[in-house]
Amino acid sequence: MTKRIMPRTGVAIDLAEGDILTVIDPEGGQVSDLLAVSRSDPREILSNGRTFDYEESIKLKTGSQLWSNRSNPMLTIIEDTVGTHDFLLTPCSAATFKHFYPDKPVHRGCFGNLAEALAPYGVKPDDIPTAFNVFMNVPVRPDGILSVEPPLSKAGDLIRFRSEMDLVVGLTACSAYASNGSTFKPIDYRIERGEG
Repeated sequence: MTKRIMPRTGVAIDLAEGDILTVIDPEGGQVSDLLAVSRSDPREILSNGRTFDYEESIKLKTGSQLWSNRSNPMLTIIEDTVGTHDFLLTPCSAATFKHFYPDKPVHRGCFGNLAEALAPYGVKPDDIPTAFNVFMNVPVRPDGILSVEPPLSKAGDLIRFRSEMDLVVGLTACSAYASNGSTFKPIDYRIERGEG
């Protein structure tokens, strides 16, 4: 069954090892921040640095794994219809809005949504690292300058992950203007339970 995350909100999802999580952009042009946490110990959490190290790339693709701060694989990308995601930028927050959008209303952003969704699992705000920003388009120039551009995802595009351990996954429909081409849309997801 497909479930929906309403614009600018977030949820926590329980995954067992072997479960498949599919994240879908139902309308196109919408980012989703994903943060994985070990269900057995919330101090083991997704790490972009470990992932870049072990995958030897900042561009993750089908077959790539997302690694924890303890050097354990957490998720494997098993299907990806877009191929452009970000793992460099931290979740947007109230501070992000004050910094980049001083003329816009302040929103708690993906950081606040992840903090609320994951608090019951023992994750404190200061524990939240860089999330895997599904569908986010952050080109990096040869001189190192980066920019945030509208997502390349179209309606119905998706990415599928296999869980490599028992996890809690925080998942959002991103709240930042630049990340989503100045629109805010829902994110859909579904879970296929593994055997066992």
